Amino acid sequence: MYKACIFDLDGTLANTLRSIAKFANHALRDCGYPEIPVEMYSRLVGNGRVRLLNNMLHTVAPEGFAESEVERVGQLYDAYYAADPGAEVTDYPGIRELLSDLHEAGLQIGVLSNKPDDMAHAVLKRFPSGTFDAAHGQRAGVPRKPAPDGALLLAKELGVMPADCLYIGDTNTDMQTGAAAGMDTVGVLWGFRDRAELEAAHARAIAEAPRDVLRFALHGIR
Repeated sequence: MYKACIFDLDGTLANTLRSIAKFANHALRDCGYPEIPVEMYSRLVGNGRVRLLNNMLHTVAPEGFAESEVERVGQLYDAYYAADPGAEVTDYPGIRELLSDLHEAGLQIGVLSNKPDDMAHAVLKRFPSGTFDAAHGQRAGVPRKPAPDGALLLAKELGVMPADCLYIGDTNTDMQTGAAAGMDTVGVLWGFRDRAELEAAHARAIAEAPRDVLRFALHGIR
């Protein structure tokens, strides 16, 4: 049995796709750009705020854009997000039960997100107090995923060795992060990406439902 589980946030613990699209499209409209269909954001997110903003602008302005546009759109996106961070965020069925069962089994639970730290904590407030033993979004001085630094710092904070951690996420970035940190990885199919991406990123196991994560955490990956 593992001693800790480290989860990604967007697309793993919470369905934030419509939330991200809502604030991003509002910012794009205000800057004179067309909106991006909600489903397209599943391919634009996952590598932090700056990459998201660049991906958005490459999508709506493929002919090119001034670097200053990234920050202009970003400032509006941040303001809209900060005003209502829980807007249109929904639960994935079975996630709360999974987290409760993991705690009952004695495992530590951590969260590592490429979402800015304040935004990550704002979304995590939807879960009951005490659900997470440690949680961090993107912070100054800590390289964003897929660099292993954040995962290794979380393991240290949780008081466990990396080899005793199970890393759970929904993208190739997550699988690369966990592997680089020396952790076994589980790719989840209820998030933003598909099985092909997770298998290509060498996920050690694939979870079709939260109960699969519980099984892997308690009985190991075979």
